[in-house]
Amino acid sequence: MTASSGVRPVIFGEVLFDSFPDGSNVLGGAPFNVAWNLQRLGAEPLFVGAVGTDELGERVCAAMASAGLDLRGLQIVPYAPTGRVQVTLEVGEPCYDILPNQAYDRVDPGSLAAFLTQPLPMLYHGSLALRAEPSRSACNLLAGRADRRFVDVNLRPPWYQADSVLEMLRGADYVKLNRDELRELTRGTNDGNRVRDLIERAEIREAVVLTSGSEGAGIHTNAGDRFDAGAPAVTDLRDPVGAGDAFASVTILGILEAWPWETTLARALDFAARVCTLQGATTTDPSFYAAARVGWAD
Repeated sequence: MTASSGVRPVIFGEVLFDSFPDGSNVLGGAPFNVAWNLQRLGAEPLFVGAVGTDELGERVCAAMASAGLDLRGLQIVPYAPTGRVQVTLEVGEPCYDILPNQAYDRVDPGSLAAFLTQPLPMLYHGSLALRAEPSRSACNLLAGRADRRFVDVNLRPPWYQADSVLEMLRGADYVKLNRDELRELTRGTNDGNRVRDLIERAEIREAVVLTSGSEGAGIHTNAGDRFDAGAPAVTDLRDPVGAGDAFASVTILGILEAWPWETTLARALDFAARVCTLQGATTTDPSFYAAARVGWAD
């Protein structure tokens, strides 16, 4: 739970490793990154996902324990490997092969009963972990009990169809996506029209959060309000990987803490810019997160 709100978010989805040609494996996955950030920023999220009975699964458990993340929602499945994305280089540019039949596809809904006896004020999930059963049913079970649902769209070919994504978004309270994803899922001549199309077709209850990379982001509410802000300059850019997950993390925190939308947007953009100075999406250095929170109590 957050220090002041008393609300504990549930984060559902993939934990995986990016596997590089040199043999290195870097821990990540959008939901896992969000859970990690929220934990370090003072919330106490419950991460619900799955790993295999392999060395990479052991690494996930060790990393979660070291960060103080609750391990009770992490299932260990003996019949699928811990998630991996195979990264290759083509003409110097990284290409990603999201492997099928991974442990995060195998979250058992029958093992979630212990979490369904408690209030579920906020559920976060992405779209990748809903590509297969039984994880799709597990997420739907949690969504049916959640007071609020935050969906982080991550369109990863070939693991989605636009119609299925729109159906997944239906009735969500909050949806975050980037400009390219918005254009793929909606109709309209500009971003404002496309967001309104998404809100109406998917029956979004509260707000759509639209990110535009180095241009910044905007929050469009169901009531018709719009808040826009530019991205802060990054003076020591190292790696933009994880910026979107960082932005989502602070947006969720702002919702839980009932910050004004303008405040949430500014703080989320600032934290995303800070993460761009890291090598990777997260860090084990607690001072990084403490520095980001300076002034947030105001």
